[in-house]
This record gives sequence, structure tokens and C-alpha cells, in this order.
Amino acid sequence: MTTTVTFESISPADFFYRNRSIAGFDNTMRALYTAVRELVENSLDACEDGGFLPTIDVKLKEVAPDWYNLRVEDNGIGVPRDHILPAFGQILYGSKYEHKQARGRFGLGGKMAFLFGQITTSEPLHVTSAPVGGDHVFEVLLRQDIEENKPELMKWERRKNRNDEHGCTLEFTLEGNWRTAKRYILDYIEQTALITPYANLTFTEPDGTVHKYKRTVKSLPAPPQSVNPHPKGMDIEQLSRVVEETKTRDMVTFLRTHFHRVGPKTAKAFLKTINMPFSQDPRGLKPNDLVKIARGFETFEKWLPPDARVLSPLGTKLLETGIHSTLNPEFVQVTQRPPNSYGGHPFIVECGLAYGGDVPPKESIIIYRFANRIPLIFDEYKDVAAKVIRAIPWSRYRIRPGMPIAAFVAVVSTKIPFKTAGKEFIADLTELEHDIRMGLMECARSLKGHLRQKERVQRERVRASVYEKYLPIIARDIAALAGKRKVPDTKALVESALTIKLEAEEEVEEELPVEEGLLEEAPPNVENPDDFEGEEDY
Repeated sequence: MTTTVTFESISPADFFYRNRSIAGFDNTMRALYTAVRELVENSLDACEDGGFLPTIDVKLKEVAPDWYNLRVEDNGIGVPRDHILPAFGQILYGSKYEHKQARGRFGLGGKMAFLFGQITTSEPLHVTSAPVGGDHVFEVLLRQDIEENKPELMKWERRKNRNDEHGCTLEFTLEGNWRTAKRYILDYIEQTALITPYANLTFTEPDGTVHKYKRTVKSLPAPPQSVNPHPKGMDIEQLSRVVEETKTRDMVTFLRTHFHRVGPKTAKAFLKTINMPFSQDPRGLKPNDLVKIARGFETFEKWLPPDARVLSPLGTKLLETGIHSTLNPEFVQVTQRPPNSYGGHPFIVECGLAYGGDVPPKESIIIYRFANRIPLIFDEYKDVAAKVIRAIPWSRYRIRPGMPIAAFVAVVSTKIPFKTAGKEFIADLTELEHDIRMGLMECARSLKGHLRQKERVQRERVRASVYEKYLPIIARDIAALAGKRKVPDTKALVESALTIKLEAEEEVEEELPVEEGLLEEAPPNVENPDDFEGEEDY
């Protein structure tokens, strides 16, 4: 008896069509949320890439039971004419494969949203693209050929760009569950406004309710720069690709040309450790040579850490502004940790704590998590930030259950260490844990001082109320005994005495030393870019 086995290959589009849960499209609730999220993030990237303050308008309209028309308009750089079809109709085609920080990485999320819309409603995608500096605006209607992973053009029109328009508008229909997705989408939009206070965001619900978040600052974070990969993060396949493309003729020049922060001294020291001649032509490397180099990359201890040029953290001022504009807290403290790295990938952690205002009191601290300025809404309990927050002894900082406190943890990196393909929670790496803990504890010490001062004021107010009750009676009787008609103003006297007492106690408090044992600083991996200025090997 013979068994017939059929072998075949499928396109990337067909693979993700069959396994759409990998990209977050496993059910209609998650699909609607993910579609909004992916398109908003693409729009933000398009605006920031052009240096434009983002203005993004998102509209969701129910066109049939559980069918929703999603329209997202931005003022970004637009998509050039020759790239419109593959950019929206070909899975894994995109502009984010450079080695630098970006919200998206694979050219997948937005196109998966369009693909999900096509397979659930059979409706095409409508694209309006006005490339920055272009003479024309393009109106395109297209579908995706799933088996061939290529776009199917249905309509192509163009008109003159008479008003220097720039940006992109995407509109399509997909199946969704707004009833269950609503709170996640609204949370996402609100938290996006918090982490991008330089953006105008508008979201219109299916019933016509409009949520507007106006920009509160008019400056963008410094953009990330594209650099070569760090040797520490290279594997054999990546190394072989670099070898195929190189035009260098010796190993020292090869290492200096293609890898991040490798100078002549470091290159020669590395080659000596793996017993490879400096004059070896990279084009003549054998497979076993590539294995030896890749293993050496991992074990060599003299690489300079990757610097922060490839990263674009929000910055403490913008983060504080975003927290104030969204939650209007009574107290805010934010901090940014020095650049650090894991496995050759640089990262920066920014932390904040907010107290009071519109922060609701809860038994546990409210957590806001961001990765490359993307709000993380799901799977909070599994995230490294939640793990660190659960481990911190908050009672040392006068923080108790039921207080209105929110914690903010924002991580930026060239490669966020997500633990699953859903990209909703960050893995608990030692380096990340350390920086998050140190950042939150630094903020907690400032909040402790605020809470202590608040308790002191409240305590002294109670004392002052006793004086305010009886002092007028005493003053009246003393004035009568002294034969005075005018009774002294005791209220001003009490306020003056209270102010003097609080100021005196505050001065004493400032002289007290910081508690020992609450802050153990810094793993050897932490890098300050200024430490390397003038480095001969750089």
C-alpha cells in the first residue's frame, strides 16, 4: 500500500490568512481593535517621518449588523505613486526594515487589517495618497490576491495637487464586535494621546460620539537615526548576508564598515581572539568561518555598548505634559533612565508616577504601559512592568491600597522583547527589570515627599482649627479687659503661624539623608553616551 503525500508552497499572504490569530485577528472584537491600532500607528509614523505634527482623524461607522467602515486620515508624508499598490496589497512589503526604532517592523499589521476586511466582507480597500512634495493626489481601489501575495488593482485615478496636500486616507469595511471592543479602543485612543501630546487625535464612534484630543505641545521628539547592527545581536544568517553584500577586502575594514561602534582597535582585538588574519578577504569566508565569527560576536567582552542614536524616547517634559493633559493629577514625577542594552539591542526606559486629580482610587496601582510609544492594553499581568510593580515595597513610600496612583512605564528599543506574536506584553529580561525598578523607585521617593508634606499640612490644619475655634473668644475677652474696642484679627495670625511652622519643618526634612537600602544602583550594562566622547576607538 502506497501513501500519496502532496507537497506545496503558499504565499506569505496565504500563510497569514490561514493563521491570522498570529497578527491579532483571531476574533471580531480583537480584529476591530487591532485594525484601529495598526492604522493609527502607521499614520503616526508617517507624520513623524516627515517632521509633521500629527493630525489624525479616525471614524468608525456601522454599515450593516457587525459590519463597520473604518476610515483613517492623516497629514503624513503619503505613499509615493510607485509604492501604493505593494504597500497596501503585498504582505511583508514596507519601509520599516532599517535598524532603528519604529512602531511597526514587518509591513504586516495594516495589510492584515485590510485582508481581514476582504475575507469577512469582500469589500475592497480605498486609498487616497498625496505624497509630500508631489504634483498629484492618487485615488486607488484595490484588493489583495491572497494566493499570489500581490495587489489587484480595481480603480486608479489622479488629480492635481493644488493645495500642497500631503498625507494618506485609508477606508475599508470589516466585520467587528464594537460592543466588546469599545472600551479597549477608547482606552487605546486615550493612551495614545497621552504618549503623543504633540498630536491632534479625533475618534468618532459608530453612534456619532466624537472624542477629541488636542495637542498640548508643538515639538516632536528627536527622530531616531539608522545605524549598522551591533555585533552582539548578529546570527550566522545575518552575517552571511552582510558578507554577500560587502565591498571590503580585509576583516578589519569589514568589521568597521558594517557593524555598530566597532573601531580598528576593537576589530583587531576581536580577530585575535578568534585567530583570524586581519588581511582575510571577507568574500572568501567559509561556512565554518561564519560560525566561528558569529560565536565570537556573542562571547567577546570588549564591544562598546550600542548608543542611543537609534532610539527616540518621548522625553521627561513631553511625558509629564501628556500625563497632565490626560489625567490632570495633583502630583506627577517622571524620570528617564540612561541608555542600556540587551543582546546588542539598545533600549531606554522612562517611568512616571501620578497621584490624585482624575486618577481613580483603586486597591492596586493603575499601570500604563508603552512600547515604542504604542499603548499596551492587553495581558497586563504578564508584563515585566506589572511584575516589577508587584515586587516594590510601596508601603515604604507611604503608598497604600486605595490611593489614586497611576504608574507609567515606557520602553523604546530597536527590538522590543515581546514574549508573544501578539505584541501585548514585554518579557521579563533582567536588564529591563532593573531599569524599570530603579525608575519607579526614583519617582516614588519624590511622591513620598509630596505625601509626607500633604499629611503634615493636614495634621497642622487640624491643630489650627482648634486655635481658630478658641482664639477669637480669648482675643475678645482680652480686648475687653484691656479696654480695647477693636478685637485683633486672629485668623491672619493662625495662618501666619501655620506657614512659618510648615516652612521650618520642610527645611529640616530636606537635610535628612535618603533612606539606605531602597536604591541599589546600576548594573555594568548601563551606558551614558557622554562617557564615550573622544573615545579613540569610536
